[in-house]
Parts: sequence; structure tokens; C-alpha cells
Amino acid sequence: MTLIEVLVALLILTVGLLGAAAVQLNALKYTDSSRMTSQASFIAYDMMDRIRANSGADYTVTPPTSGNLSVARDQDLYDFTTNIINFGGPTATGSITLNQRVYTITINWSDARAANTANAQRSFVLTSRAAVDPVATP
Repeated sequence: MTLIEVLVALLILTVGLLGAAAVQLNALKYTDSSRMTSQASFIAYDMMDRIRANSGADYTVTPPTSGNLSVARDQDLYDFTTNIINFGGPTATGSITLNQRVYTITINWSDARAANTANAQRSFVLTSRAAVDPVATP
């Protein structure tokens, strides 16, 4: 009888440990997903700061394939695309659009690990006005 009690207690302990391991694995997945979103946020806000610092340049052009330290816009766009690829891998993409002095920065990446599917995509979108509206006189 004592042996059966020990086996039942061992079974309950094993089920509890397996449940704790499953919770830990899910926590690791969601922590990684949260880290990716935070990193995308940092990249987008960095690019918005660069756009504001160089407000006369057109940042909606196609990013260059190499850096150019003599042209700030080209270097900024090159750094933007390089940062996106370094953080999200070769399938990660970023875009910058401008509509009536409002910039929209969109970053897309694969979040397959957290979603448990091969083609799960996440995106971060930052929209901000980069210039102050001129004061209208009546």
C-alpha cells in the first residue's frame, strides 16, 4: 500500500513539473516576441529623430545599398535598413511614407516563434508629424 502511495505522489509531482516547464517555455516565447517589438520601436523612433534632424531631405526614396557618410539622408536610410535586417533577419522590411507632412514608419518581421506558425508576421507602425505647421495670419 505504501508503494502505491509513493507512486501516486511521484505521478502528481511529475505532472506538476511538466506543467511548470510548459509555462516556462511559453514565457520564453512571449518574452522574445516582446523584445522584438521593443527593438522595432527603438529603430522606428531613431529613424524619426533622424528625419526631424534633417527635415529638408526626402526620406521616402529607395534606401541605398551602401552607406554614404557625405550625404546624411543616404547614411540614415542605409542605417535604417541595416538595423532592421540585423534585428529581424533577412525577411524583415521597413518603409517610410509621407502624406501631408506626416511620416509613417512601418517595420515588418516574422514572429513565427511566438505564434507557433511558420508565416506569422508582426508589424510596428509609427506615425508622426515631422514639421511644425506654419502660423496662419487672419
